[in-house]
This record gives sequence, structure tokens and C-alpha cells, in this order.
Amino acid sequence: MSDADSPERGDGGTTSQGAAPPPGEPETEVETVRDAVERSRHGAPAVGSVVRDRFSSDEVFQRIIADADEEITSGNRELFFSGLAAGFAITITFLLYASMYASTDGHPILSSLLYPLGFIYIIIGGYQLYTENTLPPVALTLERLASLPALLRHWTIVLAGNFAGGALGAAALTWGGVFSPEAANEAMGIAQHGVETAWWSLFSKAVFAGLIVAGVVWVTFASRDTISRLIVVYLAFLAIPLGNLFHVVVSFTEMLYLVFAGELGLFVGMTEFVLPVLLGNTLGGILLVTVVNYYQTSEQRLESARFEGIERRLSIREWTFGSLVGRSYVPLIDTSETASAGEDDDTYRIVVPIANPRTESRLVEFAATLASTRESATVHVVHIVQTPDRPGAAGGDKQRARIISESEDLLEGVCETVAERGVEYETSTIVTHRSFEEIFDTAERQHADLVMMGWGGNNLWDAARAERPLSELTSQLPCDFLVFKDRGLDTSRILLPTAGGPDSDLSAEIAKTLSTTIGADVSLLHIVDNPEERPLGEEFLSEWAIDHDLHDAEIIVDDSGDVEDAICRAADDHTMLLIGATERGLLSRLVTSSLHLDVVNDVDCSVLLAERPGERTLYQRLFNW
Repeated sequence: MSDADSPERGDGGTTSQGAAPPPGEPETEVETVRDAVERSRHGAPAVGSVVRDRFSSDEVFQRIIADADEEITSGNRELFFSGLAAGFAITITFLLYASMYASTDGHPILSSLLYPLGFIYIIIGGYQLYTENTLPPVALTLERLASLPALLRHWTIVLAGNFAGGALGAAALTWGGVFSPEAANEAMGIAQHGVETAWWSLFSKAVFAGLIVAGVVWVTFASRDTISRLIVVYLAFLAIPLGNLFHVVVSFTEMLYLVFAGELGLFVGMTEFVLPVLLGNTLGGILLVTVVNYYQTSEQRLESARFEGIERRLSIREWTFGSLVGRSYVPLIDTSETASAGEDDDTYRIVVPIANPRTESRLVEFAATLASTRESATVHVVHIVQTPDRPGAAGGDKQRARIISESEDLLEGVCETVAERGVEYETSTIVTHRSFEEIFDTAERQHADLVMMGWGGNNLWDAARAERPLSELTSQLPCDFLVFKDRGLDTSRILLPTAGGPDSDLSAEIAKTLSTTIGADVSLLHIVDNPEERPLGEEFLSEWAIDHDLHDAEIIVDDSGDVEDAICRAADDHTMLLIGATERGLLSRLVTSSLHLDVVNDVDCSVLLAERPGERTLYQRLFNW
């Protein structure tokens, strides 16, 4: 929550919004400084536009969107362990409630005085609590800036972390000797009371508890100081025990306390106690707060939450199915448009994602070379700007415009080579904290036939973060991929090792293109285990060359059985090495730094790694097979 409050520079209270500029100082400069001071680094307001210390409902919603943007794209590990910490903190609530209940002889008010402490730790400390997440991520999803699968993934991980933390806390309370005998008896009675409550009553009470928690989130985003938040959190969560309401994580901890004590079966506790509370909390948080607060705000909230977000929201299919059919998330800035030409099968589209236009011009030149052999081809160069903070730090509208302008100037210089070759080209800029995943989303939107990306000192996957597992992301490629390790763009002598397969087919297509366009000499290499297999290797390689229209290629068969040494030896007198992916894939190992091909680093020539998408069923995609 603190990110939405922290201005980029200075103190939100140091500048008067209606003040005139100091004498001699240009008004535009004062406005620029004021804009930087009065907006968070995510673009959400840090002070109210009408009354400085009070936010309108639109402004509160913008602050919630900014916070949700960070939360919903957090990594699985971050979410789970934040949820784990929150779940364990709930143990404090259960511990103090039972202890106070015992020491005050069950006084309904005195026994509840310390109940909110665990929730104060969670909300003020910024941990992930499931019931708190019925507001911010849902708000982002309602705006169609995040998909339903992304929301469900977020909820599932946070809830799993909360339950795991609650389980650890329940185990500590059961066997750690933390409770006094009197408090242990009262804890058993408190938990038993919840189990004995009727299913519908549990659900109804949980709805009101969900309303309270989501309402706390809304009010804390409307607050500008920690003291105000502290008071709101304390009073709101004090209402849960006083109103005899139920919170799902507390209920789960209480239920496990009974289970560990041998007083209750786990299945019965989950279905007859925890489940109705979970459903009630969720419904209360979503319907009674999120939707109501959503529809009382105006459409202008989107323009502050995302740059031109209204025009770039997820489609209904993307919103429903997420990454299975396209995007699951809208990046901060994306100047590209979905390619209409991609529907034309005669247009071959090459997407070239780059991180630094000044140093990756040869990559674009290489793409132009490949496109020049096609009767109709377009090279789309996309400059992916990695933001320094999650989810982004593009600032206000003026800062965004400056980023786009500078990027367009750089891209225009890079694309001169493409224009010289008579190839159609397009450029776009994306500002995002999810640099690697944007490559895949752009390829989908542009109907790309080929993605060509660099592999060097400024990799786009250096900060690879994605809402879906990278293994899943890289195993359902939208098109062909080429990864170029640049040691000079000399394509005069090309070595292509092959043992067959679709990725070698892609390498053969690239070799044929370079042979046709610039007269490159192509050598084919096949490695066999021993000299007795050499005749079979030569026969295989000769037939493979004919099948791939590489009749003039030199045939090389190595009978050492050592693949990498054989490639290194053969590469000594070549200027480029083409390598196809293995069964384990290529990109998935690049992004996880587990591509242990020493030959890539041992050879002196440039290396081109090729991977062609495999056919995977919907079932395999769903279960990451």
C-alpha cells in the first residue's frame, strides 16, 4: 500500500496546488515539479486534486489500481511467502483472543481488545491476506487490465500461503505449550463454537466479515498516514469478534487447532466450517464493496491507472481465458497495434524485440536480410523498455510522452537498414516490468511468423518475470524463434549441425535463405558414435540435404561421438553456427540460465539458436505437460 502513497520526489504536502509560480520561474517548470510531487511513481495520485488531504472516490480507485498492478504480477514465490507470513500472523489473533477470553472470564468486549493485532501486522506490514485481496486484484480485473485466470492464480497462491501459515501457527499453539491450561480450554471452545454454527449462518456472517475487510482496504487507500490506517484497521477488525463474525484464515487456524487436538476430522472441518466462511468472505468482499465502489467511480480512473488503458484493455476472450488465447495483462505503455496484415497468409511477419536500439542494430539488419527473400514481408521492431520498479515507473503523461518520443527517434535510426533493403517495417514501444513475457504477447498480437531476438550482455530475459510459469510460457511458442549471439554479422561460411527434427528444419530454412541472398557457403555436420556408423551418417546427411534444398552444401560426418567437441572443431573455419533446440527446448533453458551448451561460448563465430513451436493440446497447456 505504501507505493501508492510515496511520491517520486519530495513531500506531497510541500507544494500548494493553487500557488502561483515563483517570480522568474517558468510556469511549465513549476507544473512539471508539482506533477512529479503530487503523483506516485505508478501514476496514482499522492494528494487529492480538490482537497489535498482528502481523495475522491475516483482517486481512491486509481490508488487501488496502482497497488493491484504490483500485486497481481508478483512472482509465485513472493506471493506465497507473503501469504505464509500473513497466515502465521493470524495465529497472534487467535492466541490473544483465547488468552484474553480466559483471563476476562469471557467478557465480550475485554476479550476482543487485542483481536485486531494480527491484522494490524498484516495490513500495515504489507503482507498478502486473501480477504484483503478481494478488492485490489478484482478492481484490476473489472477494468479488463488483468484476466480472470490471472486473478484466480493470485487468489490461489495467496490463500495457499495463508493456510500454510495458519497451519504452522495452529501446530505451534497445539504442541508448543504456548497456551496456559485455561487459555487452551477457551481456544478449544472458541473453535468448537465455529464448527457447531449452521452452514448458512456461517456463510451469512462471513459475508459481513468480507464486507468489513474489503471496506478496510478501501478506507486505508483513502488515508494518507499510518496513524489513520492503524485506527481504521483496529476498529474494523474489532467488529469481527464483537459481531460474532467469521474470517476464513482465522477460522482455518481454529479448525486445525481442533484437528491437531484430535477433536475434529479435517474433511468435516474444511467442508462444514472453512468452506462456507471462504465463500461468504469472498462474496462479501467482491459484491458488497468492490462492485459498488467500482460503479460509483467514473471512466477517468482508467486514464490515470494506465496510459491509454481504455483503448488497450483485454478482449473478452483474453479476459476470460488469459494466456491460453492471448494476453493476461495489459502493460503500462504499448504503442503497437494488432496487425491486420497478419491475417494475410502472403505476408511474412518478423518481430524483433530489442532492449537497446543503439547496440542491437545488427540484429535488425539480420532480420531484414531474412525478410528480403520473401515476396511480401514486414519487420516489426519493438523496443521493450524495462521499468526499474514493479510494476512500472513511467511517471505522468509528460514523462510517458518523452519516453515514447526518445524511443521512436532511436528506432528510426535502427530501421534505416530495413528501409534500404526495400523491406516494409513497423516500430513500437512497450514500457513494462514484464519484459520477457511481452515478447510472446507481441508475437501473438502481431501474428508473427518469426521472432528474432538477441542474446548478449543486455538480455530481455535478465529480469524475466511472468504471471505464468516460464516453463509453460516457453513451451507453447506462438511462432518460430531465433536467438542470435552476435560476434559479428559475417554469414559467408555457415555450419549447421543436424540430427533431424523440426528445429533443424528451421535452421535449414535460414541457411537456404542466406545461401540464396548473399551466397553463403553452407556446411552440414552430423555426428555418429563410431567409424562403423559413418556410411549411415553420410547417407542420412545426403538425403537430408536434398530434402531441404541444400544440394550444394558440404557434407561433414564426425565419428567421434562427442557432439560438442565435434561442433567446435568444425566451427573453427566457419563464421556462423546454426543450432536447433533439443527435446528439452531452448528458450526455457535460456531464461533459467540452464542452457549448458559450452559450444556456444567455446566457438569464436556468431551463433544462431533456432526453436520451432511444438504441437500441444489444450489439456497439456492447462496442466503444463
